[in-house]
Amino acid sequence: SVAGILRARRRTLAALELRECGKPWDQADADVCEAIDFLEYYARQAIELEAGRPLAQVPGEHNEMRYVPCGVVAVIAPWNFPLAIPTGMVAAALATGNSVVLKPAEQAPGCAAELVAAFRAAGVPPAALGLLPGPGEVGRALAIDRRVRLIAFTGSAAVGREILREAAETYDGQTHLKRVVAEMGGKNCIIVDSDADLDEAVPAIVASAFSYAGQKCSACARVLAHDRIADVLFERLAGAVALLQVGAPEDFASDVPPLIEHEAQERVDAYVQACAHDGRIIARAECKLPQSGWYCSPTLAGDLPPNAPVLTEEVFGPLLTVERVDSVETACDLVDSLPFALT
Repeated sequence: SVAGILRARRRTLAALELRECGKPWDQADADVCEAIDFLEYYARQAIELEAGRPLAQVPGEHNEMRYVPCGVVAVIAPWNFPLAIPTGMVAAALATGNSVVLKPAEQAPGCAAELVAAFRAAGVPPAALGLLPGPGEVGRALAIDRRVRLIAFTGSAAVGREILREAAETYDGQTHLKRVVAEMGGKNCIIVDSDADLDEAVPAIVASAFSYAGQKCSACARVLAHDRIADVLFERLAGAVALLQVGAPEDFASDVPPLIEHEAQERVDAYVQACAHDGRIIARAECKLPQSGWYCSPTLAGDLPPNAPVLTEEVFGPLLTVERVDSVETACDLVDSLPFALT
């Protein structure tokens, strides 16, 4: 089975994620394990779908319900979970009888190639699963292709919206409307109430915000702290951030790995500069950054105006903002006003 192949190559695949995407060992290994879970889950789901569902039989009628494949599914996958996310989308499509064209993130073609090789080694024919690496233009070509019936996408909101727009068009010879399943990032907040246990809150916040350099849609990007404990919490967070070690992902002493590419480093640096201009930099990691690689110092920022873009836009880097609130209700109102929602 594909799950068996991935399980046998678990360490090698984790090493490839580390090499290709800078994903730390523990998270790379977890990503491989999640991919295996996806495969086993959808295999079980396929059995249930095949069985169908009983329907009420009206006298003089015979009613039945069965599932049929959509057709060609275009899977457009991200780089930050280079095995788990494409595996889940590909496995779901194949398990329901569809053929798949996998377009991996241009930063992680190697992981996608290993995944497709595992599917083919397990017996999935080449005609049922194709690999189409390349830049963003390749994803757009899939989105507008009239032969594609469904698009499964995980990535930024900007790209997701563009895919939705492209998929809404119909072209000559296209007799169907495309369906789009899009997961488009997050702006995740942690609310710290006045009775919180800060011994638990501080390490949990730091791990969520800076693990994998904040390059996850599930990473904490914004802390909303009750006035009564805000000063103590911010002081302790500042102390924790200052001690973070930035370094190569294969080094177990590193807390924060590099960013995926130079463009990402420039984007995060621009947000940090905006925080310094509009508010205050409370703390930055005190360690020296490595000479080679796209590294950014983990940063804690505060005293920002309510309309600061960094409070509502997805940074996707090691930058955490903190704010005071007078109640949990106020914090929830702020969360509800965000254009993102995920965890």
